[in-house]
Amino acid sequence: MSSAYLLKRLLWALPTLLGVAVVVFVLLRVVPGDPIAMMTPPGARAEDIARLRQIYGLDTSIARQFFTWLGQVARGDFGTSISLRERVISLVVGKLPATLELVLVAMPLAVALGLALALAAVYFRGRWPELVIDGFTGLSLAIPDFLWALLFVLLLGVMFPVLPISGRLDPGIDSDPRTGFYLLESIVTGRFAIARALIQHLLLPAAALALPLAAGITRILKSSLLEVMNQDYVTLVRVKGYSRARVLVRVALRNALIPALTLTGVQFTFLVGGTVLIEYIFSYPGIGNLAIGAVIQRDLPLIQGLVLTFAVIFIVTNLLVDMTYALLNPRLRQG
Repeated sequence: MSSAYLLKRLLWALPTLLGVAVVVFVLLRVVPGDPIAMMTPPGARAEDIARLRQIYGLDTSIARQFFTWLGQVARGDFGTSISLRERVISLVVGKLPATLELVLVAMPLAVALGLALALAAVYFRGRWPELVIDGFTGLSLAIPDFLWALLFVLLLGVMFPVLPISGRLDPGIDSDPRTGFYLLESIVTGRFAIARALIQHLLLPAAALALPLAAGITRILKSSLLEVMNQDYVTLVRVKGYSRARVLVRVALRNALIPALTLTGVQFTFLVGGTVLIEYIFSYPGIGNLAIGAVIQRDLPLIQGLVLTFAVIFIVTNLLVDMTYALLNPRLRQG
């Protein structure tokens, strides 16, 4: 992949972000409901409401509000949350590490499970393990992540309480974190008891996020592996005496990875979006939970900041996926 192509993708990111900002900004202001009325008590004086509208810049036209906000964003100021009375950038930066840790635990789980199931299904082609794997992937795809979360809460949190189902860390544990990345920090600093407690809280929400993605990876990768295994060069390798397992892992897997990588890269952003309901169900303190509160309170500055955050994650993820394509397929480096 040429540097010119990467530069072009980076330049395209700016109008993409601008388009997202315009759509979200306008939609939030044309839907019914007044955020100032929601934050003021019943019987508030009209002059107090007018003063609040002036403070939050809601007393001018939509166009003027947008360009004022856009200028603030260009300076790194996303405004002040109407409901929480804190700077939006501080709220997002404070909650984002928790969501990223959740997603970065769910993603390896999904990839490892999908890879193992796809390899096993192809290795046991035409035998009963393949039928079991196909049935499991079909079930996992049919059940959305939030329903998996509810099932986990019921089965492993209530009926058979083996893992915590609420929060990020037990209240009695004094972690005293210096950064928002609790798990990474606890591992680096050698506080493994805290890391173990964090992982216990992450397992169920991460598994709920990972299962549908793992099923999708299994189906895509299995199909690609079967196609590659029928190629002439693979048959030639088999004739040379290599075992089926060795051919599958050493030869076929590398050439079958690109379609699965496409799905994994795209789904990473959906995992971040999927945390909204998962975090709410498990009372997990990330940007997903923050987003639900912002929508309920119709907190316009906070919603706008969160949407832009999701857009940046989406753009960066797609760029990283493109770069990984180039590493796996040398022909793409010439583009």
